[in-house]
Amino acid sequence: MHRKNKELARIFEKIADILEFLGDNPYRIGSYRRASNLISELPEDIEELYRSGKLSKLPGIGSSTLLKIEEFLRTGTVKKYEDLRKRVPEDLLELMDVPGIGPKTLKVAYEKLGVRTKEDFMRVLKDGSLAKLPGFGPKKVENILKGIELWKSTQERIPLIEAYSMAQDVVEYMKKAPGLKEISVAGSLRRMKETIGDIDILVSADKRDWSKVHAHFVKYPEVQKILAKGETKSSVVLKNGRQVDLRTVEPESWGAALQYFTGSKQHNIRVRDIAKEKGLKVNEYGVFKADTGERVGGEREEEVYELVGMQWIPPEIRENWGEIELALEGKIPTLVELEDIRGDFHMHTNWSDGINPLEEVVEFSFRMGYQYIVIGDHSQSARVANGLTPERYKEQWKLIDKLNEVYNEKGFYILKGCEVDILPDGSLDLPDEILEGFDFVVASIHSRFNQDNTYRILKAMENPYVNLIGHPTGKSPGQRESYPLDMDRVIQTAKETGTALEINTFRIDLSPENIRRCVEEGVIMAIVTDAHSTAHLPYMKVGVGIARRGWAPPELILNTRDIEGVREFVFSKRKKFARA
Repeated sequence: MHRKNKELARIFEKIADILEFLGDNPYRIGSYRRASNLISELPEDIEELYRSGKLSKLPGIGSSTLLKIEEFLRTGTVKKYEDLRKRVPEDLLELMDVPGIGPKTLKVAYEKLGVRTKEDFMRVLKDGSLAKLPGFGPKKVENILKGIELWKSTQERIPLIEAYSMAQDVVEYMKKAPGLKEISVAGSLRRMKETIGDIDILVSADKRDWSKVHAHFVKYPEVQKILAKGETKSSVVLKNGRQVDLRTVEPESWGAALQYFTGSKQHNIRVRDIAKEKGLKVNEYGVFKADTGERVGGEREEEVYELVGMQWIPPEIRENWGEIELALEGKIPTLVELEDIRGDFHMHTNWSDGINPLEEVVEFSFRMGYQYIVIGDHSQSARVANGLTPERYKEQWKLIDKLNEVYNEKGFYILKGCEVDILPDGSLDLPDEILEGFDFVVASIHSRFNQDNTYRILKAMENPYVNLIGHPTGKSPGQRESYPLDMDRVIQTAKETGTALEINTFRIDLSPENIRRCVEEGVIMAIVTDAHSTAHLPYMKVGVGIARRGWAPPELILNTRDIEGVREFVFSKRKKFARA
């Protein structure tokens, strides 16, 4: 996300939080939250949109909001926000960022228990006084404490999608550095871990150009503080508080350095032990004969593995999870690749809570080279997401039909879809006679995240029209952990019913561990962006990385099938389970 968009979205969200804490008008609070959501999802820089005059034409940007955006672009802040901040203790403002601690909870603690600081709040949590108040209780307090732990962890580690976006921006900037020959992210980001510590970037250049490369790096516009600047390594802290490290190596060491700095530590130790048995020494500079020190390779990463008798190992699975033994036997499985992906099964338009009109989403997806997409706007019970009634879906179908008249001739297909809510009793938010009219149906849980939701998901999968279970475990990085779920039963039922399970890019749900369980059972999965803006659609690359980390082969990923293969997947379940 563009930095100014992110800052302004946060300001509007904070204004809404403070107003709710102060008991202000719910409509006004809602308008600030809607503006915050809109700005956070914008694919373009808000300053450019403002200058072009497009900003005032966006739904949800009224005259009052526009004035505040103008003020922010001019001064860097919003006076209303600065004034409101003075009316709430700073510690309580910060606690509003914690999952499970909303403005209402803090207001009760403020008024009834005299809470003014973080220490006050922790005290009333632990001494039982908050639990005794009406509407609370031990279970809610337990959930708040879990939320605090989750929040603390996200302050230390960066969610994958955020780290990927930041790293891409830095890499694009660094490609303009004088003398640069090769560049790649390294570390846990290259391995597509769910959360990242610091962002590691590796560059190859001739030694005479190293100082120029590092000088270019520390001038990156988002740098707030330079921690270290050298010829081989520099470290900076960005304006968002995240650290980025840059290392330079000579071209002849590129492959060895990339292998070394990608990790994981356990994986590298095993590689080096095997190299030692073969009389070789492997480090970040290359591969050498242990007895003479003669250099035998290291320019290419593949060469490092070849010299120690292994297949090249995809970075996403370098965790010492059995990949080394397979590589020694030449049996590393074929993993899904971005080039295998033919479409996306879950995205939103401004018919529900997306930013872009359906036409823009379609054109952007077509230009990505896809063969098909599923438009999956929310169903009616998702009121906060402007969910569609059956009547509105039918109106959307008419538009999709018109667009298909144009795009089908180009070999591109827009499938009528929905993200239907799975209700608390396991029934669906739309009747079967409506579901039958969709080309593809995603069913998801959006409520009651604290209960065991196994029953709800199993029942939804038994519906003949449900093709994909959205974000199956309900987790949301930095917001909440998974809800209780019997994943073995979910996986088995998915297999029995011919229902796919979703790999949701933003939520990392399925997790790589659950993906691997699906692989072992032969369960079909679909990688989705769950895009709420066209800017999110290219994050399919991250979703593919998550799938690869779970050892997913292309044949178990629904997106690798052509349009006829997708239609057959839908038809086979309907034929098998549809009621007579």
